[in-house]
Amino acid sequence: MFTQDEIDYQRIAKAIKFIQCNFKLQPNLDEVAEKVNLSPAHFQRIFTDWAGTSPKKFLQFISLEHAKSLLKEEKATLFDAALETGFSSTSRLHDLFVKIEGMSPAEYKNGGKNLNINYSFSESPFGKIITASTEKGICYMAFEEDKENALRDLIKKFSNASFFEKQDGFQQNALSIFNKDWSKLNMIKLHLKGTDFQLKVWESLLKIPFGKLSTYGSLAHEIGSPKASRAVGTAIGSNPVAFLIPCHRVIQSSGKIGGYMWGSDRKQLIIGWESSKVYSDDSIF
Repeated sequence: MFTQDEIDYQRIAKAIKFIQCNFKLQPNLDEVAEKVNLSPAHFQRIFTDWAGTSPKKFLQFISLEHAKSLLKEEKATLFDAALETGFSSTSRLHDLFVKIEGMSPAEYKNGGKNLNINYSFSESPFGKIITASTEKGICYMAFEEDKENALRDLIKKFSNASFFEKQDGFQQNALSIFNKDWSKLNMIKLHLKGTDFQLKVWESLLKIPFGKLSTYGSLAHEIGSPKASRAVGTAIGSNPVAFLIPCHRVIQSSGKIGGYMWGSDRKQLIIGWESSKVYSDDSIF
């Protein structure tokens, strides 16, 4: 049984896909709304509620041109952006509010035999999500529409751990990142299994500001391994925490979206959603 939020997200994703596939024909609002079985007024309303901007404006935020402009900006300012005068706390969301602690070998040995992991299923602006936590923090977060598949993928990560379907404080706090009001957001603690290199890459991802983009090469430079772009890409691809560790903000140097563990279409929607929060009132668009 789908909730209204899930239905709305699926309609928005379908509409964006339709517009992109038919961009040469320039479909109007009536045509797009018809494609998702809604009246034009209703479609405009649910889209604006979700994205914070109009469908037309949103398409600009997921365009190749917009991505390229962000990458040009990134070359000069990305990792110093948090220090710029007037840079909003919203843009530093992950850097300020998400902290990573690596699991010790004793904690994850033997398939996590000594770990007790709570997990729960929730909704997000980008579909259903499973969130899991140890007694120290969030250890896993993934977009997955099917609960059985979601749980199976979690158990693969910690095959011998003890699992309990329960939403604890760590999870509740982490999920609040999807709220529009971040003024009451507490520090989100992540407790992750990974190599020193993986943890270093994941921590560097936290420095990419909300609404901005980077490349594999730039991240390799940032961590002091300029020739390790491929290894950086592999580490990004093994990120166990969707959205909180913003691997969706890393794209190809050409400006193309590239791959994403939870689907390229979803990645594009997240990028557009974040950009709409930052640039909706920006006169350059």
